Amino acid sequence: MKKVLITGAAGFLGSHLCDRFIKEGYYVIAMDNLITGDLKNIEHLFPLEQFEFQHHDVSKFVHIPGKLDYILHFASPASPIDYLKIPIETLKVGSLGTLNLLGLAKEKKARILVASTSEVYGDPLVHPQSEDYFGNVSPIGPRGVYDEAKRFMESITMAYHRFHGVDTRIVRIFNTYGSRMRLNDGRVVPAFMGQALRGEDLTVFGDGSQTRSFCYIDDQVEGIYRLLMSDYTDPINIGNPHETTIKEFAEEIIKLTGTDQKIIYKPLPQDDPMQREPDITRAKEILGWEPKVSRAEGLKKVYEYFKSLSPEELQKKEHREFLTK
Repeated sequence: MKKVLITGAAGFLGSHLCDRFIKEGYYVIAMDNLITGDLKNIEHLFPLEQFEFQHHDVSKFVHIPGKLDYILHFASPASPIDYLKIPIETLKVGSLGTLNLLGLAKEKKARILVASTSEVYGDPLVHPQSEDYFGNVSPIGPRGVYDEAKRFMESITMAYHRFHGVDTRIVRIFNTYGSRMRLNDGRVVPAFMGQALRGEDLTVFGDGSQTRSFCYIDDQVEGIYRLLMSDYTDPINIGNPHETTIKEFAEEIIKLTGTDQKIIYKPLPQDDPMQREPDITRAKEILGWEPKVSRAEGLKKVYEYFKSLSPEELQKKEHREFLTK
C-alpha cells in the first residue's frame, strides 16, 4: 500500500484530498495543527486502518517513520480574514513549513506537490492569468503575508527540484468551493450562503464589479490528483475559467436560496484583486483536465450542505465581526 502525507488535512481542501486518496487505496497520514482546520472534516476516516492523524505544526521539524511515497503540502490559512488574524503563522507555514516538507521529501525520495494559489498573480495586469505571468503583488500590503509566502513556496520548491533533484509539483489553485468550507471564514461563497440562510443582507465589497471564477471541489481534487500523477514540474493553474462579477454572484445566491435580502456595499479592502480568471490551457494540454461541474450545479450542492448545518453552527460568531466591517 502506497503511503501519502497530506498536510492541512483537516481543512476544506485537505479533507477532500484525504477522501480521494483513501478511495484510491493509499495509506493516508493526515497532519494538521488545527489552527484553522477542524477534526469534524475528517472524523469519518478515523475508524479506517489505512488512515492516521497527527496533530502537528509543519513549521516545526516533521518526522515520518518508514517509507513515504507522496507528500501533499496543503497546510496554510486560506482566507483573507485568517491572514489578518494570524499573519506570522501564514508566513511561517509557507516558508519554514515548505522547507521542512521539502527536506522530508528529499530524505524519503518522495514526490511532493505544494499548494500554491492564484494570489501569486496579485491584482493582475494580465487577463486571464497564465502560468508565465509573474504577477503584480505588494509584498508589504496586508495580503502580502499570504501572497509572498506562496511565491516563496514556489521558489524554494523549484530550487529543491533543480539543486537536489527532488520530484516536485506545483498547483496554482483558483477560487474553489464545496462542502466543509468554514461558514464564516470570509470567503465569498460561504459568506453569501451564511448571510442568506440567516436572513441577513449580502455584503459586497467595492461596487461588485470585481470578478472571480469558482471551481467546484470535485473538479479541483481531480486536477490536483492528475498533476501529482503527471511528469510535469512547472506550475499549473487549476481553476474554472467561467468568470462572474461579485454583484452577479450575489444575485445568483439570492435567487438560489429564494431569499429576498438586499445587497449592501462596503469599501473594497486594500490590494483586493479586481480580476481573477485562470488560463487553463496548460492543464487541458498536459493533464487532459478541465472542470466538469457547472456553477449552477455546484452551488445547489453547496447550498444543501450549508442548509444541513445545525442552528448553532449557522449562528457561530467566529469571524462574523469581520464580514460587517
